[in-house]
Amino acid sequence: MGYQKYLRDLLNKRSKSLIILNRERQIIWRKEHSIVRIERPTNLVTARTKGYKAKQGIILARVRVKRGGKRRPSMNLKGRKPKKYSTKLVLGKNYQWIAEERTQRYFKNLEVLNSYKVGKDGIYYWFEVILVDPKSSVIKSSNLKWISSNKHTHRVFRGKTSAARKARALRGKGKGYEKSRPSAAAHGNRIK
Repeated sequence: MGYQKYLRDLLNKRSKSLIILNRERQIIWRKEHSIVRIERPTNLVTARTKGYKAKQGIILARVRVKRGGKRRPSMNLKGRKPKKYSTKLVLGKNYQWIAEERTQRYFKNLEVLNSYKVGKDGIYYWFEVILVDPKSSVIKSSNLKWISSNKHTHRVFRGKTSAARKARALRGKGKGYEKSRPSAAAHGNRIK
């Protein structure tokens, strides 16, 4: 058995010491900035499945996203409509996609490869985002060469990452996904 299988078993057991460690981490994370560059992943097994490798040109960042703002406030009020009624709603995107976009805006010269959730509490979600330097010579010679071509620039904003494709309902194919291609908006605009 490889070390990754032992790590996966350890994480799946959710022991009491691991839960306490996560709580202590989150206390520290709350005091940090919302986007922090980190040296090594918190969850190595998940990071490696998402494309992380410990090599030059691959960078990790932990992003904090505030929860909430997805429910419409009730309009049972008498009188005028409140000024800030339904101004923050981003119902078409999940929190992970929002975290990836914020990271892309912060690290302008890098490209987002993937991301995964590392924690949540009552106020925040934390995601670790894997970024790639497309101009790195190590990347140009590896199997990540595709990301260095010009057609993959700012792929987050065009909904090309895994989290974005999930929000756009593009994870599946065939029966049951007829309305999601080429996009939900394009399907709505079809003449019937």
